[in-house]
Amino acid sequence: MSDDSLPPVLENPPLTYTSYLMVNELIDLQRPLSEPAHHDELLFIQIHQVYELWFKQLLHEVDAAIECLKADNVLPVHKILKRVTTIQDVLSAQLAVLETMTPQDFSVFRERLNPASGFQSYQFRELEYVSGSKDRRYLPFHKKNPPALARLEARLEAPTLWDEFCALLHRRGFDVAATTPEADSEESERLMEALAIIYNDNEKHYDLYLVCESMVDYDERFQLWRFGHVKMVERTIGILRGTGGSSGAGYLRTTLSKRFFPELWDVRARLGGIHAH
Repeated sequence: MSDDSLPPVLENPPLTYTSYLMVNELIDLQRPLSEPAHHDELLFIQIHQVYELWFKQLLHEVDAAIECLKADNVLPVHKILKRVTTIQDVLSAQLAVLETMTPQDFSVFRERLNPASGFQSYQFRELEYVSGSKDRRYLPFHKKNPPALARLEARLEAPTLWDEFCALLHRRGFDVAATTPEADSEESERLMEALAIIYNDNEKHYDLYLVCESMVDYDERFQLWRFGHVKMVERTIGILRGTGGSSGAGYLRTTLSKRFFPELWDVRARLGGIHAH
């Protein structure tokens, strides 16, 4: 390669790749606790730090989708959620990297992690809350982290992605309440009827239909990630308890049935019944 093909070297450039991305600081954030540092602990730390960065981006995107729904700007929500599901695919792919770590490798430094646990990821819990799975029982696990606790409490009080979608349907003239109805109520039935209308006449309600399907994609990807996470944990620690005191894979298996938008799954049975006739 000739020197002419390289960019010029600037003296004291105002901004560089390294300074903009804070690369020096970033690659100094991995601090293994094992002594001497076990080879695989660096991988373990980096994978989970990357997860937290992606969780930050996912929250950024879901919040943007909520703002679009509030503004009746519907089509961009489909684009935003496409980015979300693409990130989710990356999250699932990262599990395969963790699975290259054998149980013997993990056991060398695992005890050093107590009582820290992925159970304490407040950004993950925020993501659940903003997506519609609100459970106050997780708050006590963050009481020693006041900023995190404040964020979670704010998420509990704020409308979810589904709340804003229901409010949008109300503004569009569907016979539904402006707030998410209680399950198995008359209002819930009217919401199911509205969803059936959207699906059966998806050309007329194309933007709403796209958002519905994008939310199903998002929900499904989350469930697939949960399943992959369970298998990764089973492969790495088997039936051992989690470092934070949870039952490990046993607890994770109880989360597999969680759905953010159960109505979008339930309406499929109704639509399938219609087509069966």
